[in-house]
Amino acid sequence: MRCLLVLFISIAILSCKEEKPLVETTIEDVNFIPIPNEVKAHSYGFLFDIETVIVSDTLTEVRNVASDFKKYFKVTPFLKEAVQTTQKEENVISFSLVSPDSIQSEEGYVLDITHHKIALAGSTEAGLFKGVQTLTQLLPDSLIAAKPMDSLVIPGIRIIDEPRFAYRGMMLDVARHFFTVNQVKRVIDQMASYKLNKLHLHLTDDQGWRIEIKSWPKLTEIGGSSSVRDESPGFYTQEDYKEIVAYAQSKYITVIPEIDMPGHTNAALASYPELNCNGKATKLYRGMRVGFSTLCVDKDITYKFIDDIIREVAAITPGEYIHLGGDESHVTSKKDYNIFLNKVFPIVKKYGKSVVGWEEIQSADIDSTYVIQHWQKEATAQKGIDKGAKVILSPAKKMYLDMKYTKQSPIGLTWAGMVEVDSAYIWQPSSIFKDIDTSQLLGLESPLWAETIQTSEDIEYLAFPRVIGHAELGWSNPANYNWDNYRGRLQKHYSRMEILGINFYTSPLIHSSLKQ
Repeated sequence: MRCLLVLFISIAILSCKEEKPLVETTIEDVNFIPIPNEVKAHSYGFLFDIETVIVSDTLTEVRNVASDFKKYFKVTPFLKEAVQTTQKEENVISFSLVSPDSIQSEEGYVLDITHHKIALAGSTEAGLFKGVQTLTQLLPDSLIAAKPMDSLVIPGIRIIDEPRFAYRGMMLDVARHFFTVNQVKRVIDQMASYKLNKLHLHLTDDQGWRIEIKSWPKLTEIGGSSSVRDESPGFYTQEDYKEIVAYAQSKYITVIPEIDMPGHTNAALASYPELNCNGKATKLYRGMRVGFSTLCVDKDITYKFIDDIIREVAAITPGEYIHLGGDESHVTSKKDYNIFLNKVFPIVKKYGKSVVGWEEIQSADIDSTYVIQHWQKEATAQKGIDKGAKVILSPAKKMYLDMKYTKQSPIGLTWAGMVEVDSAYIWQPSSIFKDIDTSQLLGLESPLWAETIQTSEDIEYLAFPRVIGHAELGWSNPANYNWDNYRGRLQKHYSRMEILGINFYTSPLIHSSLKQ
């Protein structure tokens, strides 16, 4: 994001030549996204020179966060030295861990930029990383674009910030169309820059099975060979998946794998006939219809199959959750559906994970240890909330990134309606379930289903800029939600997305003169 900051520069005449000159800075607009909770301007900014250094705590993770910021200065004469652990107090950029008593939120941070130093503090490495994302948004576009520059001033500012919700995610459907490890890493980079912290990977569906299960190899040999219209088949080996998980961890993002069941399972049924009640393999499916498949609930082999899958996936997933899907299982009777889930839930817990499922799983025996994901019917989700379950908000009419912006959008679907940039932003997450205990509302997730998308450009067109607005709703204080203010910040942020090569949708609601 281009942070348009009006800088009135006047260099004071000083008696000591060794001292850095004072540079007055006035903040006219702060164009951060997400907008921080507390922002206060200082009179003087921080002037970089060739003696400016980065110092950090000795912990490797903290030094890695510091190095992540240092990479932007490769084409400048600044910050040429390696990250140091000295206790120098002036002309420094410091990264430090402090007591949780002073910064209680694990992802919270304090950024203080004065004439003397840039000081970033957090009680965890994750908090420092989130602070770096804010600090990066203060850098000029020319620096992000790797253009050489000889002078640089960062405006004086103090920010105290922490997230509203602990869960701020995006879902990527890799089952309808497969996306490579590098494509997923690109999504992770983009998520991290807006302080998102959960990546939900929809790994299995009727059209394809995308995760290697060594005890059931035909799932990828057969089930991984198809996709919608056969446009992008493929699968991740377990080593591929571990690479994605590790990369996400380096950006303080947790991967949540989804193995959808008992419906959305045609790829599995085509791979192993014994999972069908009639013992016959189905044909691979390449269309977009939903709700026609189901695992055979009455067979013991079904639960051996699920046990093996959960065991293997849990072993390579360090995060807390495994998502069981559970949506649109239209050909499974309600009785069988509940019998099935009540047998599967203990399998997930046996391998040390907590269950997440779409709102339909509320009909089974869930309690406060479960998480439901609201996507369509508030009344259905409310039943799960009444049982004590926690909830993730993904209302399709506001948060489904695969919905078209307008009728003219070249890709996307329309069953939940068109979701323009304003519609994606103008709503209050706390207003959907008015009587919910605040501890039950985990946060937000922006799902991107992949029926109509094949490329990274497609992902970005549908995600950006809507996911940016969702990120602000998940992070920022509700008192700071303001469409007119956000619209202005987003318009000025377009240049940053252009520099980063993001293929974003240019809404006429943001700037009517921008080309569609």
